[in-house]
Amino acid sequence: MTTDLYAMGIRARNALWACFFFLGFVSLAWIPRIPEIKDALALSHGQFGLVLLSSTVGSIPGAQIAGRVVHMYSSKLVVQISGALLPVGVFVVGLASNVQTLVIGLFITGFNVAFMDIAINGQAVEIEKHTKGRWMSSFHGLWSIGTFSTTLIGGLVANYVSPRDNLIAISIFGFLIYQFIAHYLLPAEHDGHLGEPGGGDAGKVALFGKESLVLWALGIGLMCSLIPESGAYEWGGILLKENMGIGKGLNAAAATTFSLAMIVSRLLGDRAFEKWGHVNTVKYGGYFGGGLWGIGLLIGIPLSESHQTLGLIIVCAGFAAAGLGMGPFFPAFNLAAASIPGIAPSVGLARIGLIAIAAYFGGPTLIGLIAEITSLPVAFAFPVILYLIAGVQAKHIKVRALKQ
Repeated sequence: MTTDLYAMGIRARNALWACFFFLGFVSLAWIPRIPEIKDALALSHGQFGLVLLSSTVGSIPGAQIAGRVVHMYSSKLVVQISGALLPVGVFVVGLASNVQTLVIGLFITGFNVAFMDIAINGQAVEIEKHTKGRWMSSFHGLWSIGTFSTTLIGGLVANYVSPRDNLIAISIFGFLIYQFIAHYLLPAEHDGHLGEPGGGDAGKVALFGKESLVLWALGIGLMCSLIPESGAYEWGGILLKENMGIGKGLNAAAATTFSLAMIVSRLLGDRAFEKWGHVNTVKYGGYFGGGLWGIGLLIGIPLSESHQTLGLIIVCAGFAAAGLGMGPFFPAFNLAAASIPGIAPSVGLARIGLIAIAAYFGGPTLIGLIAEITSLPVAFAFPVILYLIAGVQAKHIKVRALKQ
């Protein structure tokens, strides 16, 4: 490894930390303002869930197109494009005074979250190779810091700034910052977008067939972790507001606690991978995190009727356990998808992203529909069960040793 190549890898690592941070910060800026937006548009649980489906519709082509564009051109180009368009989606969400505008904004946001996600995870795999370091979990830790920061800021300013002004300000800032940091990412000749030499047509893999079975297994595992994650963010505030009587600003406590715990988990995730391995880290994180989350909801929500503060603490403790266990899921499943012989990393990531990222956005829709039929507390059993299944799917994770 030359000194220049190593220095390039370190610069790209620093830029990618920023990319992950601002992906979380910009794309989830609306999370703490969801209860206000939902009320302003007079949407029921089921209606709001269907609105969220627009993000799913956007994310599916976003993930698929990203895999091909990264493989044909570069991950840096995809980040530059999505870094310009993602803030546009958030800007439109901020302007939403009717359902139609909100749907358009969420579609644009969903497309570009998936579009960028594939590219930056592909960069992350190559940066680990160039620097001979373990950074994947820390990259996702920066995403969690971004989501924590934006939910905290949104909660703090909720009583002083409208959702419109909040989201417009973040979208403008995000647009400017992405154009700067994308410049320092690995260029096309060093980002591994063509796959490994001698790997045949690494840019193509059948949707069904023997070679795609492992991708389906990994995608299902990632799906079972991302639906609970998106459910925690997008329904946590509504759960606290409508089922526990928690007021504006403080009703962001569940999502904020979840995000803070995930930060800790992901920043320690690379060490956990080294000590316990990817499989055990995900497996036991799924079992214990999902179990404690379910217990916290089961005890805390009914208790809040007579002891609101104690109930809030218990529910937030459950969300914290979920975030702590879930942190390494996404890095581990993505590393495994990028480690499959004969398949370009960007294509492997895009294939599991087709399943998982669509589920990330579509999961809240299912939660909303279940809540419409039953209740929101009952609907939260769905993401808790999926969380436990993610632990079971850990057996399919196989991460190859890094190659220079």
